[in-house]
Order: sequence, then structure tokens, then C-alpha cells
Amino acid sequence: MAANLIPTSSDIYLEVDGKKVAVVQSYTAQSTKSSTMVEAFGEREPVATIPGQSRHVLELTRIYATDEALADGIHFHDLEDFSLVICKPDRRVIYSGCQWSKIGESGTLGAAVVEKVTVMAGRRIETAL
Repeated sequence: MAANLIPTSSDIYLEVDGKKVAVVQSYTAQSTKSSTMVEAFGEREPVATIPGQSRHVLELTRIYATDEALADGIHFHDLEDFSLVICKPDRRVIYSGCQWSKIGESGTLGAAVVEKVTVMAGRRIETAL
């Protein structure tokens, strides 16, 4: 019997150009999709719905920059078009085309910690492992 592994913070990370730049302790994800109802004259109920655009909003907590990212001079406020990668036991979820919309910081001297970042993602894909 195979054991299911629970993802750890090293399995939730930010990626820029295929390079891991930060690990994330926790996240929440909310996806919404707009749709339009098609109504027909004389009908009491809509005859169809047309799917619209999807929107993905993520809130990341406790983000730690990797040593390599710090050495490269990467700053969270400068990040654009990055990906959030979440490794699960049977698949990988990737939110790509990300832009941050809100950053809340706290930390102590010598620590590179960002407490909360709200991110808008352009796309969500799942791949099997």
C-alpha cells in the first residue's frame, strides 16, 4: 500500500523563469468564474448559460526567499509574471501569470520574511506527477 505524502512548505513555492525564488508556508486559493444567462422571449427560465472568464485570487502566508534569490537581488515588490507551484501527492497545481496586488510585511533584523501577499493569477493548470 502506498503512503500518501502531505505537502510541506518546500512543496509550495514561487517560481520565476523556472527557478524557485521563495517557499510559502501556507496559502488559500479562491477561483471564481463569471457566466452569462441566455434568456428567450416567453421562457420563464434561462435557456442556456455561457461561461465567462475565470479569476484566481491567492493569499500566501509566510513567504521565505531562497538564498539564491536573495543573492540575485530579487525583491517581492519587483516580482511580475511569476508562478505559484503547489505539489500535492498525486498532482501539481500551477498558478501562472501571477501579479501581486497586496503585500503586508513584518520581520526582524536579518530575517527575509513577508507575512502576507495577495496574488492574482492569470491561469490555473494541473499536471499529474
